Amino acid sequence: MFRTLFSYFKPHIGIFLLDMCCAVLVAAVDLAFPLVSRHAMYDMLPEKLYGTFFTVMAIVAASYVLRSVCNYIMTYWGHTFGVRVEADIRRDLFRHLQELDFEFYDANRTGKLMNRLTGDLFEITELAHHGPEDLLISVLTILGALGVMFSIEWRLALVVAVIIPVFLVVVMFCKRSMSDASLQVKQKMASINADIESCISGIRTSKAFANEDVDQARFDQSNDMFKSSKSGYYKAMGRFNASLEFFMCIMPVAVITFGGWLIMQGRMNYVDLITFNLYISTFITPVRKLSNFAEIFTNGTAGLRRFQELMAIQPAVKEKEGAGDLSVGEGRIDMDHVSFSYNENAEVLTDVDLHIQPGQTVAVVGHSGGGKTTLCQLIPRFYDVTEGSIKIDGTDIRDVRKRSLRDNIGIVQQDVFMFADTVYENIRYGKPDASYEEVVRAARKAEIFDDIMEMPKGFDTYIGERGTMLSGGQKQRIAIARIFLKDPRILILDEATSALDTVTESYIQKSFDELRAGRTTLIIAHRLATVRDADRIILIDDGQIQESGTHEELIKKDGQYARLYHTQELN
Repeated sequence: MFRTLFSYFKPHIGIFLLDMCCAVLVAAVDLAFPLVSRHAMYDMLPEKLYGTFFTVMAIVAASYVLRSVCNYIMTYWGHTFGVRVEADIRRDLFRHLQELDFEFYDANRTGKLMNRLTGDLFEITELAHHGPEDLLISVLTILGALGVMFSIEWRLALVVAVIIPVFLVVVMFCKRSMSDASLQVKQKMASINADIESCISGIRTSKAFANEDVDQARFDQSNDMFKSSKSGYYKAMGRFNASLEFFMCIMPVAVITFGGWLIMQGRMNYVDLITFNLYISTFITPVRKLSNFAEIFTNGTAGLRRFQELMAIQPAVKEKEGAGDLSVGEGRIDMDHVSFSYNENAEVLTDVDLHIQPGQTVAVVGHSGGGKTTLCQLIPRFYDVTEGSIKIDGTDIRDVRKRSLRDNIGIVQQDVFMFADTVYENIRYGKPDASYEEVVRAARKAEIFDDIMEMPKGFDTYIGERGTMLSGGQKQRIAIARIFLKDPRILILDEATSALDTVTESYIQKSFDELRAGRTTLIIAHRLATVRDADRIILIDDGQIQESGTHEELIKKDGQYARLYHTQELN
């Protein structure tokens, strides 16, 4: 686990070493002052070396100025180091999330993933920065102080040396309980973030049904679970702090008691006892840093563990070693006896044998849940076939890089996702390096240009989160403009107009007709009237192709398709 963390230190090792050097200087200054004070009380003041005394005190004052500079460097550059480590970890985690497949996102809530990208990584940052720094200062100061105390009076130093291991045992015990409680807090916090994300995303639905009280109750339940987990964490923290304060108070008492007895025995003098008390005072800062380190360590390791768990998840759709790029010439698609199941007990597609000629438009129809969308999601490898194979221009899609495959496929879905950005950037998402002229040309082809020109700022109009400021038809046409910009050889229209009214659908159909020209196209359709002109229509039911042919052929056959078509006509 820590090997993973330290690997992120390497690019910023210079800043880290600067931070550690400053930590060593701070510890050295803290250790030097009691020794200088002892020397002053033993030699300089009794022998009236006042000039030397004030010179030494000036040097001590200068060393504290240096100490302040070191603290500034540790605060500024130390936090800068931590932020850079956090940014690198977040970059790798986000890149890893992008590599994971639909199967992963089907099972994980957005809010929980956001928490792992933010809250968990902040705790790791605190550990990366404050952990080594606090631990180094504490260890150097405590060991250095003990070394000096043993050189002055070993019997009294032994008392302190006996107390410290007991203290460390208590710290380790409390740290373990704090670590477990911290992990529970993070899990509950992730659930709350997921609930908040869900409630805010669905706020319009909540208001439409006047269900604010229902959402509030759901949130309160998660919030109460969070409070109970926090309560456990604070109990563990309370035990730790109570133990810490006890040991911090009992050490001076033990030193004064045993030191006083040694003075009574004539084995020690007051100057050495005062020096011991000064060193006990220097223990306060490192011991508090140790307590701070224990808290940072528990939180940071919990976050680091959750980071590793997420990074350990591998994509279900694996890329073949040495996979090449897909070069689509004609755009022929061959599905050879394809079967697919999300798990062993639920087969969605069974022995589907489908061959689509270059430039052909094939409509996939059937009842909901029959496997239409799943069939089309197998082509860009959002999921992998369980049996059989899918080939494009004779090349098995498992033999090429996923990115190369998807570069050649354009998808327009029913629920079009719009980014909280301008119209221009939403269209250009189809080709991120496209010029302004290319974006305008794509908008014209998608029949959305005139609508954009009527918007307040034209292409620079902000469309709101998920495109809330656009109509359903406008969002669909922007999605079509993206595909025109991408210019793929293969096109998948996944119920792209089913959420639109009939008038808007017929208007957008013109854009689709132009988009389909010269491309191999699959259309998943609910309204059968929109696919009458398809070169071929296949009806899928119970995961199998039940009927195949043109509209006229299937009507004459008077099978499932004909019954479905006539039912929609009557409605």
